[in-house]
Amino acid sequence: MDEKKTALIFKAFCDENRIRIIKLLRSGEKCACRLLEEINVTQPTLSHHMKILCDAEIVAGRKEGKWTHYSISEKGVEQAKECLQLLTAPDTDCEDKSCCEK
Repeated sequence: MDEKKTALIFKAFCDENRIRIIKLLRSGEKCACRLLEEINVTQPTLSHHMKILCDAEIVAGRKEGKWTHYSISEKGVEQAKECLQLLTAPDTDCEDKSCCEK
């Protein structure tokens, strides 16, 4: 996974409101109108947060009439887990052995 995608994933998790949104979505799909009521932000602010979550593929949205319904993306969650695991795994293929000997 490249650095740009990694940064998008971690950006999704680095805001209190986005964490609240993810927690709300754990119980299932929610309409944007419901999320607005629950986290007490303006519609443009919610849209901003949802764009970040959707760009990171942590959340998926589907349109129904004038509202969008959001849910946690299992595929996106697996990508985030894999990203964290790869990023924090020891690098056993160190090319510069002198750095590892010190």
